[in-house]
Amino acid sequence: MALRLISDSATDLPRDYREKHDLHIIPTPVVIEGTDYFDGQTILPEDFYDILRSGSDVKTYHINQYMFRQHFEPYAKNNDTLIYFCFSTGIAGTFNAANLAKEELLEDYPSFDLTIIDSKCASIGFGLAVAYLVQYYEAGASKEQIIEAARFYFDHMEHVFTVETLEYLFKGGRLSKTAALAGTILDIKPIIEVTDDGCLTAFEKVRGRHKSLKRVVELTGERGFDLSNQTIGIVHGDCQDTMLNVKQMLQDAYGCTSFLENYVGCAIGAHTGPGIIGITFLSEKDPYQEPLKIL
Repeated sequence: MALRLISDSATDLPRDYREKHDLHIIPTPVVIEGTDYFDGQTILPEDFYDILRSGSDVKTYHINQYMFRQHFEPYAKNNDTLIYFCFSTGIAGTFNAANLAKEELLEDYPSFDLTIIDSKCASIGFGLAVAYLVQYYEAGASKEQIIEAARFYFDHMEHVFTVETLEYLFKGGRLSKTAALAGTILDIKPIIEVTDDGCLTAFEKVRGRHKSLKRVVELTGERGFDLSNQTIGIVHGDCQDTMLNVKQMLQDAYGCTSFLENYVGCAIGAHTGPGIIGITFLSEKDPYQEPLKIL
């Protein structure tokens, strides 16, 4: 019997972080040429982006009720108290599927204490918030304290992304053919955020890759709180050199020194394509712990 935390691969947390903190991550399914793979488990981003570039047929679907039951049931059997931090309902249906699995498990394990929290976050913004909560948990926080802190971190996590190509937004139905074609011709790069409802939305457009990278760094300064004294999440779609350049821009502009870095995972990367860059950070002062200790 113990309090346990669990999340899913849409956090885009680095493998070494997950192993160091013994964090249970449920992998998101990715379908490649009709075969199921599991994000971060049987398919890694290092290989996935080459598959995308090859033109292979790639689809995703959210973790379903049966999969959730498989991952939750060992905790139910052990009579653990479990908190599951869930990928945003504004992007995927994981929250509903997790709740269906919970209802099913309660029929067999009526005392199972499972709390499911919709993060309304994505990628490393989701992961960074979970990492703060893991830190709080490891410091001895109670279930109630963690649930309260989760609301702060998820509500105050800012995300700004830009993509290199419009092809995958078009394939995923987020852009019309006309908009994708015109945007490609004009070298338009959308600036994307995660809204308060947890939806990915393009809210600004700039022309050219350099300007789009500069703009996401500017937005980080406009929206972030005391950036030099917090950990910044930064992710890339198989463009590490570009990510390192953006990281240097953040260091030069705002004195940032602590970063949580990784690839954009397969489940999200399938819809954004190679070349995506994302920056995530808190918009308010962290009331729960000292900064710069996330790793």
